[in-house]
Amino acid sequence: MEYRLSGIATAAAIGAGALLPGAASAQTLDLSVTIPQLRVAEYHRPYVAVWIQKEGGPTKTLAVWYDSDAKEGSKGTKWLVDIRTWWRASGRTMKFPADGISSATRAPGTHKLSFVGGRSALPTLSPGKYFVTVEASREVGDIEKVRLEFTWDGSKAVSVRGSGSKELGAISLTLKR
Repeated sequence: MEYRLSGIATAAAIGAGALLPGAASAQTLDLSVTIPQLRVAEYHRPYVAVWIQKEGGPTKTLAVWYDSDAKEGSKGTKWLVDIRTWWRASGRTMKFPADGISSATRAPGTHKLSFVGGRSALPTLSPGKYFVTVEASREVGDIEKVRLEFTWDGSKAVSVRGSGSKELGAISLTLKR
C-alpha cells in the first residue's frame, strides 16, 4: 500500500533552527515500514509514530498511526502515550487528529510513505546529520523503535535500511532531490 501525505510545514511550525525551508528543488523522502504478521493469541494493530530530527535540533512528526476512528471521544488518543519516545519528544504537544500526519493503524504488511520537502509534513532539509525514527507500540505486545541515521549533503541521494525484531520488520528510507 502507498500513502501520500500532504500539508504544509514551516520553520515557525517546527521551531527555528535545524530544519530550514528554502532549497531550490524539491526533496523527496520515501519510507517503507513493514509491520510483521505475528502469531499470537490476541493481536492488536500497533500504534506507530514516525519522526525526523536533525542532530541537536527539534523533532518533526511525519506520521502517526492510531485508532483514529475510536467511538468514545479520546479513547484512540489515550494510548498514544505508549509510543513513549515519540510522546516525550513531540507527541504530547500535538492536537489530534493532525491534518496530513495522523491516520488509522495499519495491518501487517509493507507500507510506503512519501514526503515532499516543504510541501508535506517534511520540511525542506538543510545539509547535516539526521535521524528518522519509527516507533511502534502494541496492546498486549511490545514497544520497539528503529532509528535510521544519515547525512544529507543537500544534493546526493541517500538510502538507509534498518530492521526491528518484534513489532517492526524492515524499514528503508531514500532521500533524493
